[in-house]
Amino acid sequence: MKRKLLVWMVLGASMVMHYSTYAQEEQESAEVYLEEYTDEFQENFFEALKQKGIQNYDRAVDLLLKCKQLEAENSVVDYELAKAYMLDKKYVQAQDYAIDALLSEPTDYWYLDNLLTILHKQGSPVETVKQRIPYENKKLQQNMAVSLFKMKKYDEASKVLDDLENSQLKSELNRKINDSLQKDKKPEIAPVVQKEESQNDPFAHLKAQMEGFIAAADYKSLLDGSREALDSYPLQPFFYYAYGTALNNTGNPNKGIAVLESGLDYLLDNENLKNKIYKQLYEGYSKIGNPQKANEYLNKINSGL
Repeated sequence: MKRKLLVWMVLGASMVMHYSTYAQEEQESAEVYLEEYTDEFQENFFEALKQKGIQNYDRAVDLLLKCKQLEAENSVVDYELAKAYMLDKKYVQAQDYAIDALLSEPTDYWYLDNLLTILHKQGSPVETVKQRIPYENKKLQQNMAVSLFKMKKYDEASKVLDDLENSQLKSELNRKINDSLQKDKKPEIAPVVQKEESQNDPFAHLKAQMEGFIAAADYKSLLDGSREALDSYPLQPFFYYAYGTALNNTGNPNKGIAVLESGLDYLLDNENLKNKIYKQLYEGYSKIGNPQKANEYLNKINSGL
C-alpha cells in the first residue's frame, strides 16, 4: 500500500524532474540503497507513462516490466501494464495483468473497469474470468454493475444487480438502466442529474461542499471528500469531475484522467460541466507530457463540441 501511494503521488510530478540518487552522507548504507531503489523505480515508471502517452507501447511495456522486477507485488504496475498491452491490442497479456491488479485490490473500481474494458475489446463475456476473480465480493459486484452500465451493457448490468441486496445504489442504477432503455421512445425525458440536484438533499449538500473546496483550491479536502462522495454516488458525473480535479492537483494526473474520462460517460445535458471536465483533461494530459491529447480537449472547449 505504501508503494501504491508513492506511485500515485509520483504521477503528477514534472516529467523532467531529476531524482537524487544519493542520500545525505550521514545516512546509513541501507537507507542509501533504499533511496537508490526508489529512484530507479520512479524513473522507469515516469518514462513508461511518457512512452505510453506518445503511443510507444512496446517501450512502455519494457519499462513497466523493469518496475515489475523491482516491485513484483505492485498493483499499480499491473494496472498500467494491462492498459499498455490493451492499447497495443495484446489482449491476452492485458487480461492477465488486469486480473492480477484486481486480485490485489478487489474493491478498486478502476482495476475492475480496466478488466471489463479489455474483455469488451475481445468480445468476451464476464463469465470467462469469473473463476479467476473474487466475484462473490459484493463491492466488486456493485462496481461491475456500474461499469457495465457505463459501457451501455444494460442487460448484463441488470443481471449483476439481481444478485445484490436492495440498496439506494441498486434502486438508482435500475432506474437509470430503465431510463436508458426507454431513451429512444422518450427523447424528452428530464435529465436525471438535474432532478437529483433539486430533490436529493444529501447529494445537493455534498455537491455544494465540493464546489466550496474547488473555489478555495483546497484540493486535499476535495480529494478526501470527492472520493467518499463518488463511492456513495457512482453514477453522478459531477463527483467524477471533483475527484479528477483533486487528483490533478495533488500529484496524480494519470489516475485523474481515467476518472474524468469515465465521468464523461455519465453526462446527459450539462454543457457547463462537460467543459469543466474537458479543461481538467487538458490540464491532466499536459501534466503527463501528452500535448496532442491535451490540445484535443482544449479544442473541444473552444469549438463547443
